[in-house]
Amino acid sequence: MSLDYYHNPIICGDYSDPDIVKVNDDFFMVSSSFNHMPALPILHSKDLVNWQIINHVFDALDLPGYDAVQPGKGVWAPSIRYHDEKLWVFFSTPDEGIFMSNTSDPWGKWSKPHCLQPALGWIDPCPFWDDDGRAWLVHAFAQSRCGVKHKLQLFEMANDGSKLIGEGQIIYDGTADLPTLEGPKLYKRNGWYYIFAPAGGVENGWQSVLRSRDLTGPWTARNVLFQGNTTINGPHQGGWVELDNNECWFVHFQDAHLYGRIVHLQPMYWGDDDWPRIGESINNDFTGQPVLSYKKPTVSHHSEEYKIQTSDDFQHGKFGLQWQWQANPNPDWLIASDQGLTLSCYPLPMHNTQRTLYFAANLLLQKFSAWQFTAQTQLTLNAKQTGDLGGLIVYGERYAAIMIGYDNGQYKLYYRYGWMKDSGQVDEYQQIVGQLSSQHCQLKVEVGLNGICQFYYKDHNTDWMLIKPSFAAGKGKWVGAKVGIFAATEADNAIGHCHFDYFKIS
Repeated sequence: MSLDYYHNPIICGDYSDPDIVKVNDDFFMVSSSFNHMPALPILHSKDLVNWQIINHVFDALDLPGYDAVQPGKGVWAPSIRYHDEKLWVFFSTPDEGIFMSNTSDPWGKWSKPHCLQPALGWIDPCPFWDDDGRAWLVHAFAQSRCGVKHKLQLFEMANDGSKLIGEGQIIYDGTADLPTLEGPKLYKRNGWYYIFAPAGGVENGWQSVLRSRDLTGPWTARNVLFQGNTTINGPHQGGWVELDNNECWFVHFQDAHLYGRIVHLQPMYWGDDDWPRIGESINNDFTGQPVLSYKKPTVSHHSEEYKIQTSDDFQHGKFGLQWQWQANPNPDWLIASDQGLTLSCYPLPMHNTQRTLYFAANLLLQKFSAWQFTAQTQLTLNAKQTGDLGGLIVYGERYAAIMIGYDNGQYKLYYRYGWMKDSGQVDEYQQIVGQLSSQHCQLKVEVGLNGICQFYYKDHNTDWMLIKPSFAAGKGKWVGAKVGIFAATEADNAIGHCHFDYFKIS
């Protein structure tokens, strides 16, 4: 393929519900982070094709319950906007309300998230500052929390994003024509107001656009992007930007099952009728389908050197921006070190009278970053008591881990796997792979097509030893599978620790 062309997906990683904004020559993207911390990753690009994580909006969610693992809860479908020389991110937590944070430096510190509206099931908020100085907010609903679905609600908002004003108004009911209408993104162009919104559900939905001369309506809907004749299922939910030369581009996700919701970039242009066309035309009309490759955006700067971070040497004892905990971080999980990463053997949580890895908040994980890859690490378990553990894990609603464990003076290699059943019960199985000659070991997992994982270990100068059976990775609650490292203990006290020299993705 010509170097002048890009190929979709532009990010083969679970950056779900993406939204973007252009600020001068910079592009910024934000995505959902659910229960994972730090939350709300901020990605940066110069060319819309190559992206890099530069920050997170906050490290912990100061709400009850988030010190423990809350699968599928937390931060849903954010919006990012530029106003008053600041970047603003609005997001919801489906059980608590609508929040806002802003900054004048996206690489620096963001303001503490402010709840502008406590509410149950009000989701996917998007702010809008109109030409007359008035501010507005549109949002959708989560039926699982509030019993309302398929509808969008509009509020006037304080200009500083601190609160909603007055009573909200349902401005569109998609029950008949746009089922699961959600994720609205509000814009204005040529005197028209537009709401870009997905419909039809995560796996097989489509992208719709609503249009009106007045914010309060009436709104007219048009469906503009479908899967069509492509392999890109459910191409929807995202945002558009316009370049200085009037080129327009739309980002959206594709639900790739265990790989999560990966990110695509589509060309977009405006018809003479002031309706957008996205992707390539299916029937020579306004209906589009995704492109697999296309000529790159015309920009003055490029960021070919940008890649989503994966491998980590843990410089100065710290981990990179690609890593997230399963819940609010606890300072006791991390032990200071000059080089490499040292994790405390923190007690595993109890679940139905037994300790489980599934609900361990101190798993340090990152997203799957390719259809096929190998993850490798080298670790030293400095055990202090029987039950201390450290290892490599592939995590979702199904998980598998290979780990060094300490048992009455001996270091053993364990293979543990399990899954969450519909009943909420976690089934777990463990086998002893063998006894190790020391507390040092190398571990790796080869992730193949469809997430079929093969684990290996290497003890001193031996060859890589295959561990059976293989493991079929699965997605988590609203997220893709993850891979990472951990230290833990089956005992009641955290006195041991595990040191990781590196983590390499290839």
